[in-house]
Amino acid sequence: MKEGQPTTIYLQDYAAPAYRVDAVSLVFELGEASTRVTSVANYRREPGVAADTPLELYGEALELLEVRLNGLPLSETDYSISDTGMSVHNVSALCTLEIVTRIYPQKNTSLEGLYQTSGNFCTQCEAQGFRKITYYPDRPDVMTVFTTQILADKQKYPVLLSNGNLTGSGDLPDGRHWARWEDPFHKPAYLFALVAGNLQHVEDHYTTLSGRDVTLRIYTEAHNIDKCDHAMQSLKRAMSWDEQRFGLEYDLDIYMVVAVDDFNMGAMENKGLNVFNSKLVFASPATATDMDYVNIEAVIGHEYFHNWTGNRVTCRDWFQLSLKEGLTVFRDQEFTSDLHSRPVKRIEDVRALRTFQFAEDASPMAHPIRPASYMEINNFYTVTVYEKGAEVVRMYQTLLGRDGFRKGMDLYFERHDGQAVATENFLAAMADANEADLSQFQRWYDQAGTPQVAVRMDYDAAAQRCTLHFSQSCPATPEADNKLPFLIPVAIGLLDGKGQDLIGTQVLRLTDTEQSFTFDKVPEQPVPSLLRDFSAPVKLNFPYAEADLVFLMKHDSDAFNRWDAGQRLAMQTILTLLAAHQQQEAFGLEHDFISAYQAILTDDALDRALRAAALQLPSEADIAEVARPSDPEAIHAVREFIYTTLAKALRLDLERLYAELHEEGEYSPDATSIGRRSLKNVCLAYLGRIQDDGIHEACLQQYLAAGNMTDAMAALAVLSSIECPQREQALQHFHDRWQHDSLVMDKWFALQATSSLPDTLQQVQALMQHKLFDMRNPNKVRALVGSFAMRNPLHFHAQDGSGYAFLTERVLELDAMNPQIASRMVRPLMNWRQYEPVRSALMKAQLERIQAHSGLSGDVNEIVSKSLV
Repeated sequence: MKEGQPTTIYLQDYAAPAYRVDAVSLVFELGEASTRVTSVANYRREPGVAADTPLELYGEALELLEVRLNGLPLSETDYSISDTGMSVHNVSALCTLEIVTRIYPQKNTSLEGLYQTSGNFCTQCEAQGFRKITYYPDRPDVMTVFTTQILADKQKYPVLLSNGNLTGSGDLPDGRHWARWEDPFHKPAYLFALVAGNLQHVEDHYTTLSGRDVTLRIYTEAHNIDKCDHAMQSLKRAMSWDEQRFGLEYDLDIYMVVAVDDFNMGAMENKGLNVFNSKLVFASPATATDMDYVNIEAVIGHEYFHNWTGNRVTCRDWFQLSLKEGLTVFRDQEFTSDLHSRPVKRIEDVRALRTFQFAEDASPMAHPIRPASYMEINNFYTVTVYEKGAEVVRMYQTLLGRDGFRKGMDLYFERHDGQAVATENFLAAMADANEADLSQFQRWYDQAGTPQVAVRMDYDAAAQRCTLHFSQSCPATPEADNKLPFLIPVAIGLLDGKGQDLIGTQVLRLTDTEQSFTFDKVPEQPVPSLLRDFSAPVKLNFPYAEADLVFLMKHDSDAFNRWDAGQRLAMQTILTLLAAHQQQEAFGLEHDFISAYQAILTDDALDRALRAAALQLPSEADIAEVARPSDPEAIHAVREFIYTTLAKALRLDLERLYAELHEEGEYSPDATSIGRRSLKNVCLAYLGRIQDDGIHEACLQQYLAAGNMTDAMAALAVLSSIECPQREQALQHFHDRWQHDSLVMDKWFALQATSSLPDTLQQVQALMQHKLFDMRNPNKVRALVGSFAMRNPLHFHAQDGSGYAFLTERVLELDAMNPQIASRMVRPLMNWRQYEPVRSALMKAQLERIQAHSGLSGDVNEIVSKSLV
């Protein structure tokens, strides 16, 4: 086995733990060079386990100082140590084990376990970070109550936080102080949290439905304390929503959020003490865009909703990750939908699913939402587990109805509160609560890949009968070549010539490889509206004529399908133009295509946010998924041709609408205001395709006069891909204004990394030397390196391979510091097989270069090795 490659772990090998933990007490003595951790845990051998079974504990990169069993020190023959843990021999059925370790948070660049960020101590224990703190059965099915005492220098670390409720604190004679926290709820080690630092907080209160007062606090460094109001209000909205929608109350006396700059993830739901990436907490009109506001609200909600779906009921093992993440993503999607525009939210979620998750399903890393095996669990925090997992949960609601889904949730909590469970338990609760047979639904958990659903329609005019014939299949993926039929809910409608619904919306249940459904009393040949509201995560194929798609764009009562018809029409047009481009033939746009977009642009009766979404073409990544073998340069050229042609043809309408929407006034992140700004800035993005100095100047003036970051960034985004004096002036102005705000500067880095200008890679390389860029900070890496590799296909896929070589160098550099981030950065190379031969060979060569690197981490090795199979 190659050095650094971990052992494969299989779901089928799961075995319950031999020992449980009745209680654990932790003492952290935080120092400037190192930290001393004392763990005292009460262990209990499970019934039926042999008396000579050793106590197996996980541990990594720990300096062991002492081990005591029932108060007596152990000799080295009483236990054994390996790189991954400790085995304690001759353990009685009930025992107390005390372990003292020394760790070095100041040197911990992996940002797992206990580490320092901006001089403050912080933990990240999911998935397996707790084993970097002390030796412990670090697995999610070992749940216990934690008591945590923290000792630290009072002047440097006046704030000492952990899970649960504060039960004591005081000063020590040597300038230090202490605090004790007790969490009364059983939890696994991955939900443990500790924060210590020089922090300030904002405070509010929430009264639960049962009348309990809960203290709410958001902690941050002093200079960001004025940017926490939106996060606090989002938290209160989330608490109220969860009570109203699911009857779930918060259960501790205090709920805390801590914002930190160095964090591998977006946020972490540790019980009562959430640790957040600061970009998902701080917001003000001057520094945050509309999307930032919406994302902060959604992620605040997501981590709060985990209190029940993830904390009170957690996952039995890491194969069940989607049990908490897919379910909680669904809950945060519903939260956002109820507070904002439901159709727009659905469009945004499906667009992301198709772009990223469908691509993952088609990659060597394809896996079911419950994987059958893994090497590094960090590699399975994926869009499949999260976003496809949310779609699977949504299908329960589609099949059972909102009331039926709520009944299933109620039974799930009734049965499993305080337990670590598996996906089968969730399915059983849904089925039992509704007396429904959902056994076939299990295949969504066990089979990878994106199902393909083909549909054809027969219409018998004499009998006034319409029949829809469905067939389903699923491509081969690494875990299986042949797939059993899924249970697929397909929501449909039938529209007459006036656009009226003939049958309303009906949910069909596809259960077989081939299946037909007949509808009587259909007076004329209808246009079918298929997969309404994207009722299942599948690729649906129906031979729509262009006229049918234009008709659906104008008349479908389902808002999602109106948008989707436009996307299908655009994709058909793009594929036609790509074929002409490949043959070096002249091409243009049909009048009907331009008219369809003009109709959307000028339809004042249509919601502005929906109009903005409908006017956007499929992304270059979306096109690359369909147009294989993919030529990113051709895709970019064709897509830009369409945008430019539409902009020139619709210029008068675009300018008129832009002027009408260009209102001044106090910023508000409400749905109406967001919709207005979104449509206005889509108009500006179209106009920016026209080579006109007057438009360049209009962009600069919008940027300089913008009263909010949304309008400023929209204008700057247009200018970032135009070689003009206004571009340099705006970028320099942004830099000079925001160079003291690290989070805002991430936007500046990302804009330049996604530019279509020819020297973009050289600019990215130069920006890596900027004083504000730091490879140790995940946000900076994602903003500059990640934006270039994942959001700039034109230059990342440069035909000379320079983009691939650049990414490889960054991956190897990161791997030595933070393997978790390195493994995420390497993913753009995974789908090398989908590209034309020259690029494909260059991508594969870089993967082989990474694989050959000495000392490669297991995180990166798993991605690369699977990609090359």
